[in-house]
Amino acid sequence: MATKSSTTRKERVSSPSILFRYRERDSSYGVSRKTAGRLGRELGLTETQVIHVALARLAEQTLPKYEADTAPLSQKQLRAIKKLVPQGRMKAKDKLF
Repeated sequence: MATKSSTTRKERVSSPSILFRYRERDSSYGVSRKTAGRLGRELGLTETQVIHVALARLAEQTLPKYEADTAPLSQKQLRAIKKLVPQGRMKAKDKLF
């Protein structure tokens, strides 16, 4: 009776893999394997998890959280907002920036 799963590791990977190369020395744009290992031990993560956390934080820091408005609010939209917002406390604007 076999205890191993019938699927191989290669079959479980559903997305394409990339080759990741550590830098020889730490810099602003890369880290050495030694540093990745230290981070992993400090955080209780594997080196792969450290890479995922780093990329997730970079994405959160760099990528916009929402798509920029392409057109200003219409007069109908502004009237609807003004009707819902108690006048005097807040003012409706047609642009955020």
